[in-house]
Amino acid sequence: MAAGGVLDQLRVPVVQAPMAGGPSTPALAAAVSEAGGLGFVASGYRSAAAVAADIAAVRAATSRPFGVNVFVPSPDRADRVLLAGYVERVQREAMAYGSPTGEAVWSDDAWAEKLAVLTAERPAVASFAFGCPTPEEIGRLRDVGVEVWVTVTEPEEAERAAAAGGTALAVQGVEAGAHRGTFGDDDGVGEVGLLTLLRLVARVTDLPLVAGGGLCDGAGVAAVLVAGARAAQLGTAFLDTLEAGTSPAHRAALRGGRRTMLTRAFSGRRARGIVNGFLARNGAFAPSAYPHVNSLTAPLRAAARERDDPEMFNLWAGQAYTAIDHAVPAAVVVERLAREIDEALLRASIMSRVDHSSSR
Repeated sequence: MAAGGVLDQLRVPVVQAPMAGGPSTPALAAAVSEAGGLGFVASGYRSAAAVAADIAAVRAATSRPFGVNVFVPSPDRADRVLLAGYVERVQREAMAYGSPTGEAVWSDDAWAEKLAVLTAERPAVASFAFGCPTPEEIGRLRDVGVEVWVTVTEPEEAERAAAAGGTALAVQGVEAGAHRGTFGDDDGVGEVGLLTLLRLVARVTDLPLVAGGGLCDGAGVAAVLVAGARAAQLGTAFLDTLEAGTSPAHRAALRGGRRTMLTRAFSGRRARGIVNGFLARNGAFAPSAYPHVNSLTAPLRAAARERDDPEMFNLWAGQAYTAIDHAVPAAVVVERLAREIDEALLRASIMSRVDHSSSR
């Protein structure tokens, strides 16, 4: 990355991961950026006009850089027989719950319209998940001064993103909460731990790396910095901050100790969440069919949030969720991370000097 890039401007090497579906808010993005990290607007499931309004709200709250994340649409390859069977299964769940279901349909999540917003509004960074934009699309963003980060879960994806013109890579380990950023079909792809993935990606590209997955404290961030990342991307760590739009039932679940697992039960794409009733009953039957399943379950999930029922909607969280702060401002999280990063790096430096001294 050229000198003066966004990563060079961060006072703290912390990026707030975009969390679509409610947790990400303009207030959260602005608070993280103001605290010295990089906040993100999540555009997933929102209209282009709503995304533009979110960008305006962040700019009204901070003059610091921030980013916008967009989902790359994949071809509609859903197996209609498997999907029809899952539709019937979810409809039975919804009927028993007294909730409607949505139509299991494909959409591109207003892809072209959101690219137009990015080109017009020019946030510091545009990041992408579920695939890589074309070289032409990346070029149009870079031409207007927008850095393009591509989420990767395997070295091969990193090579493709670099070849397409990406300016940095968001390297997502399997420990991460919420959706896997894997390109296209996600069967058996991207199941690599973060530290291993960082080192493998560093072997195939010299692009700046932003590491994410299971990071909730400064020692973890320090570890990925030592392993070659320029910054760490954390989402779960901000889920229970005051500025987040996380639902009350989801916040309560973050105070529990249930395990997490990858599932397609709620959206048709693998995502890591806290195990609950709906996931346990339906995870084994959910097909690879995104966004079809996401639109199918959307009304049911909304009804469960309204009822504060954590057993019937997605409780996205990374593997380290039990270590996060609760009910604090986002700036407190960033400040804690900054302090812990410095402490961890100093501790490692002292230990290294001691080891070298004793070996002489």
